[in-house]
Amino acid sequence: MEDKLKDFLLTQDYVRVKLKLTKTNHFEIKATINGIKGVFILDTGASNSCVGFEAAEKFTLKKVKDSKILAAGAGAIDMSTQVSKKNKLKIGRLKLEKITLVLFDLSHVNMALINHNSKPVDGIIGADILKKVKAIIDYDKKYLYLKNLA
Repeated sequence: MEDKLKDFLLTQDYVRVKLKLTKTNHFEIKATINGIKGVFILDTGASNSCVGFEAAEKFTLKKVKDSKILAAGAGAIDMSTQVSKKNKLKIGRLKLEKITLVLFDLSHVNMALINHNSKPVDGIIGADILKKVKAIIDYDKKYLYLKNLA
């Protein structure tokens, strides 16, 4: 059966990335930050893309500074955060420069994943990036389409 959505989006300079549905019903995506591979949850409800504090070293994050913003989500509120600017992000064949990431304690997220026999993640790809690259999710076929803006 032909896939009209895929064919159309690929002619519009979108790149296609496979999504994995976890046991917790989240979509998991592989991405690279500053040349280092990681695993992330795709979260359209997260306003900012984030990584855990412990990932700062792993991904050699740039210009990490304390932030006045308090994070909330997934059952935790008022968590202190840091911000890292000017990072390189690669999802599939899509390359993005000067990406800002929020760092916060992801342990409660990973504990929930582990409790449901899922693997922990390095972070979350949120609405900030998804909006920027005009993301389209094909829930049925489990693909993410991202507009190549370069």
